[in-house]
Amino acid sequence: MPADASARAGRCAIAVMAKAPHVGRVKTRLVPPLSHDEAAALSACFLSDVTANVALAGRGAAIDGFVAYAPAGGETLLQPMIAPGTRLVLADGSPAMPDDVEAIGRCLLHAAQGLFAQGYGAVCLLNADSPTLPTAVLSDAARALAASGDRVVLGAADDGGYYLIGMTAAHAALFRAVAWSTAQVADQTRARVAALGLERVELPQWYDVDDMATLRRLCAELDGGEPGFAAPATARWLAENGMRRRLTAPPSGLRG
Repeated sequence: MPADASARAGRCAIAVMAKAPHVGRVKTRLVPPLSHDEAAALSACFLSDVTANVALAGRGAAIDGFVAYAPAGGETLLQPMIAPGTRLVLADGSPAMPDDVEAIGRCLLHAAQGLFAQGYGAVCLLNADSPTLPTAVLSDAARALAASGDRVVLGAADDGGYYLIGMTAAHAALFRAVAWSTAQVADQTRARVAALGLERVELPQWYDVDDMATLRRLCAELDGGEPGFAAPATARWLAENGMRRRLTAPPSGLRG
């Protein structure tokens, strides 16, 4: 890890946006068939794998890995779950923000501001819900941001949101008046980029694991259906808990 701001100016900080995986507060759309305890355990596996993926990308590109976390005080819970060398930065949206930066937008902007304040020349904000995202996508994002000029890198998700946004400055306008948690997020963000007059680099589309359909897709991918990061912690947990069988079993009480 570079020791001073001048060294960090040539590097990209990739921060995984993460909530402390408290039981009953994470992955609730997967309950049932998962229990709340299982949903929290799976969320922890995702975080372990996503931070490991960032660390792997950092072996071949100028990348430093972070977890941008909330709430304050969650460090003790998160630290055992993240890849060695990953640092923590608070991103609870608590600093003063423009009035029309709301919800998750406050946390995203807080994370970007905090990392640019440490001297990084580029920042990517990455979700914690895509454990098999190909490592090359992270490397490509960092390299695109390393080129001269002000630009935004966007990784759109299948559900209309985005799994990654990268930037060379903490533009608050990127997070203004966005209809978070809707299918309009990526398109609204593209409009914000255009309004700022910035170049936009698009990454390959990927998916978030946040409901039953995407959990089934994840299981199929880890069984060899699609290329991506191997996500060893997630793959092990899914196998140990018989998720492939559980996801294909008929609902309880139905008989053929």
